Amino acid sequence: MSRPPPPAYKTRNWPAYNEALKRRGSLTIWYDPEMSWAAAPTGKRGRQPVYSDAAIQACLTLKVLFGMALRQTTGFVESLLRLTGLDWAVPDFSTLCRRQKTLKVHIPYRGSEGPLHLLVDSTGIKVEGEGEWNARKHGGAKRRVWRKIHLGIDEQTLEIRAIEVTSSDVGDAPMLPGLLDQLPANQDIASVTADGAYDTRKCHDAIAERGAAAIIPPRKNAKPWKPDTAGALTRNDALRASRRFGRTIWRRWSGYHRPSRAETKMHCVKLLGQRLTARDFDRQVAEFQVRAAVLNGFTALGRPVTEVVG
Repeated sequence: MSRPPPPAYKTRNWPAYNEALKRRGSLTIWYDPEMSWAAAPTGKRGRQPVYSDAAIQACLTLKVLFGMALRQTTGFVESLLRLTGLDWAVPDFSTLCRRQKTLKVHIPYRGSEGPLHLLVDSTGIKVEGEGEWNARKHGGAKRRVWRKIHLGIDEQTLEIRAIEVTSSDVGDAPMLPGLLDQLPANQDIASVTADGAYDTRKCHDAIAERGAAAIIPPRKNAKPWKPDTAGALTRNDALRASRRFGRTIWRRWSGYHRPSRAETKMHCVKLLGQRLTARDFDRQVAEFQVRAAVLNGFTALGRPVTEVVG
C-alpha cells in the first residue's frame, strides 16, 4: 500500500507578504529617533549610566541583524546618527560588551486573539569550536561547546513568548515550568503542545496548574500514573486513547501536528546565524534574546497565509 501524497499549500496573501519581506530590510523598523537614548537617573550614588537599555538594545539589534562585530556596530551606528542629523553619543565596543551582560532585553509581541496555544520545543546552537568541515576532516578540537535553546511559541502568531538558554547537558522537561512562569499570570492558556521528552509528572502538573490542556504524546513504554493530580489524570487519558485507537489517530485527534510550526521557527532562529558570538554565558543569553526580539519584529510585519490545495 503506497503512502498518500503530501498535501500541497498555496499562499493566499502574496502581495501583502511580499511587502512585509521588503520592510524587513528597512532600517526604520529598527531605529526610532524618538527613543530615549540617554539613561534616566537611577537615584543611587556613584557613576550614572550614560545610555539607556533601549539604546544598548538598538545597537545590539543592528549587530545581530547584520552579523557585525562590536566595533563595526559602533561605526555603523555613528554613521546612521550622522545621516539622520542627530548629535547623540555612541557607546563604544567595551560599553556594549559590558552592558550586554546585564541587559534586560525587551521582546515585543502582539499576542493572539483568545486563549494562547503554546508550542514548546528546543534546539542547539554553537558558541565555540571548529567548523563542521574541520571536525570531519581533522577530527575537530577537543573543546566543542554549544548551548540549548528552549522556546515557547504562540501557535497563532508564531511569536516567541518564552525563552530559556541552558548548557547542553540540561534536559528539555525541567525547563517547561520555567517557560510557563514567564507568561503573565492572567494569560489564558488553552493548550501546551510538546513532544514525548516532556512526558513527565512535573510538566503535566505545571500545565494543569495553568488550566491548560497538555498535548504531549506518551512514551512508547509508558505506564499509567497514580491518579493523584489533575496532570496525571489528563496524561492517563491520553495514554488510554493512544493505546485504544493508535498513536496516529490520537495525534490527528489531539492536534499534535502543531509542533511542526515550532520547528519552522527554530529554522528561522538559525538563519540569523549558526552560532552565538558572545563568549560569556550571560552575554550569550542576551544575544539570543535580541535575536528573539528581531524575529518577533519580522513576524509582526506580516507572515504568509496558506491553504491546502488539491
